This record gives sequence, structure tokens and C-alpha cells, in this order.
Amino acid sequence: MPSLLDDLNDVRELIQLYIEGSNGDVGKLEAAFHAEARMFGRLGDNPTSSGPIGDFIEWIGQTPGNAGPNYRADIREIDISGDAGVAILVETDYLGHDFVDYFSVARIDGEWKITNKTYADMGVTQPAA
Repeated sequence: MPSLLDDLNDVRELIQLYIEGSNGDVGKLEAAFHAEARMFGRLGDNPTSSGPIGDFIEWIGQTPGNAGPNYRADIREIDISGDAGVAILVETDYLGHDFVDYFSVARIDGEWKITNKTYADMGVTQPAA
């Protein structure tokens, strides 16, 4: 049975897959998300959108390179208990905006997967000094 430290590392690697995949690597996104995962959030003044993660992955495949020249991502927190948990990711300069992503994660058939992504648009990325 994996230790809590093993699980934390596995979830960290899972979120890293998301980070690497979100700029156009569909294979990494498909590996990170459960096939039935959903996504919720709002970009700017657009209405809140939600839908199956497959729609997001398809869009990423059609529009690679969404990360800006100063894109950075930092895993702020991971909290897990048994086979369930959450991870919080802070992103700067993705689509010209800063985001905080809240991921629900679950161990399914022995493998950690993202089961839901809820994100907050924190506003337009400020130019680098």
C-alpha cells in the first residue's frame, strides 16, 4: 500500500501533467483527467461555462500555444485523504490571464486522476517589469 508521501508525489506528478499538457499536449491532458471529468469556470466577463473535460481537451488540441511568454504555474496546495483529494494550482499568463485552478482528484483503480477542474479568473496578466 502506498504511503501518504507516495500519494502526494503521485498527485504532484498528475498536476504537472496538466501543466505540461495545457499548452497543447493532448496526450498529457488525457492521461491526467478521468474520461468523465468536468470543468467549471468563467473567463473574463463571459458567462460561467461548464462541460465535459473532453471539450476542453479537444479545444486545446485545436489551439495549442495558449501559454503566454511569461507563463508560470505553481502548485500551491495538495490535500489528500485515502483515495480522494484536492490540488490548487496558481497560473500566470495563460490566455493573457492569471488563474487559480481547483482540482478534485481521486484514486481510481489504483491510479490518481483529475475528476473535476473549477477555476477562477483572477484578471488580466500584468506586464512584466
